Amino acid sequence: MQGLIMPHTTSDTLLTLNVELGERSYPIHIGAGLLGDPRWLEPYLAGRQVMIVTNETVAPRYLERLRQGLSGDREIREVVLPDGEHTKTLDSVSRIWDALLDAGFNRRCTLVALGGGVIGDMAGFAAACYQRGVAFIQVPTTLLSQVDSSVGGKTGVNHPRGKNMIGAFWQPRAVLIDTDTLKTLPERELSAGLAEVIKYGLIRDAEFLTWLEAHMRELRDLDASALSEAIHRSCALKAAVVAEDETEQGVRALLNLGHTFGHAIEAHQGYGAWLHGEAVGVGMLMAAELSHRLGWLGKDDMARVSAILEAAGLPRTAPQSMATADFLDRMRLDKKNLDSKLRLILLRSLGDACVHDATPQAELDDLLETFPRG
Repeated sequence: MQGLIMPHTTSDTLLTLNVELGERSYPIHIGAGLLGDPRWLEPYLAGRQVMIVTNETVAPRYLERLRQGLSGDREIREVVLPDGEHTKTLDSVSRIWDALLDAGFNRRCTLVALGGGVIGDMAGFAAACYQRGVAFIQVPTTLLSQVDSSVGGKTGVNHPRGKNMIGAFWQPRAVLIDTDTLKTLPERELSAGLAEVIKYGLIRDAEFLTWLEAHMRELRDLDASALSEAIHRSCALKAAVVAEDETEQGVRALLNLGHTFGHAIEAHQGYGAWLHGEAVGVGMLMAAELSHRLGWLGKDDMARVSAILEAAGLPRTAPQSMATADFLDRMRLDKKNLDSKLRLILLRSLGDACVHDATPQAELDDLLETFPRG
């Protein structure tokens, strides 16, 4: 039945979740040591031709291990791109298309995205467009991409005036999450990923939020059991929302808590100056503050939101250089806006988010004027 998420343990170390989208359903495999094991990659390849898309940071660590998970009769090529959010452009995607054309890859090829959210978004967009759509598989190597961007089929690139303004919905054939890749993740990127994990508790699962408050230290210490639990619960929540609303016509917009403010920060500061999760963390605090001003969240709720972001190692102040007008100019380009109305994701309570398009302009202006800068 579409919309049903069916978790099942297939071994002591592997957990599989299914994203139920009818004929386009696909599994999310979560476990340690999955890279290099052909059981979790080979079944989802469309044909003999495989193009691995990765970057200069990830390739030395994991490219060869991924290749070991492919059988010898495959035609395997790779394209290694520069690292960083600033590379998430049409020019980079063109390099992927060039590699596919140079290799003579056909419609039965498969792109494998090995890296963080930038690589996953670009490889997915390249797959959506190449010969009007070819298969791709997500192999995310950062916490943020494992719990968020690799699941759900959002692909695309940034534009100088706004984040993710050019793209397509294109679902992967599978998502392969090897939790061992987090062992080499810098602390700052781990914190950025935790922002998206916290988001799920804030928008849809107050019990999960309480669990995160109790286990944040273990997560930051890379405790394997805590990380697996957090990834599993985050992916299950994301998968359920995607199954209900694949192309963001309704409930899926709730996954953007903090993103309207956060994307404004990223675009204004220059992509890569702030990590996505850092900007979203501040954005969630701004959304919570606006929810408080509208009478939905109490002071104790606000204190909890601020405390868990601090515990995750995330910033809680907006950039000193951003004026109110800078926020508003970027926020007006947000993809959620309809009929010139600014639509924000706010919190009626912790664990209960809503889409709100009736925020008085004076209230929003005051929030942007008075929110702490640092």
